[in-house]
Amino acid sequence: MTDPETPGTTQGPVTISTSSSERAPIIYFDGASCFGHHNGAIQIELAANLLMPVGAAVRVDVVQTAHLRCSVAAALALREALDKALAMYKQGQQQPAEEIPAVKN
Repeated sequence: MTDPETPGTTQGPVTISTSSSERAPIIYFDGASCFGHHNGAIQIELAANLLMPVGAAVRVDVVQTAHLRCSVAAALALREALDKALAMYKQGQQQPAEEIPAVKN
């Protein structure tokens, strides 16, 4: 029996259905407002800041943008994907910026 906390490494390639790609929601968030687990499911609440004008001032409201629920294996896979994406970002930040010529032909 496989360990539910270890993502499977011997699985074949996964094919994403093209009919669902353009319908998947884009979820933006500024942070995770809270998290926990229940009956083996990981629970994470994602939240975003809204700037609300109040006269000449601005009030920041925090709203929930998503309720993330997944298995432990899926949470580990998500963490791995985030770690790899952050590593790619850091690698891009370390490369010298390309100099843009003043005049192009």
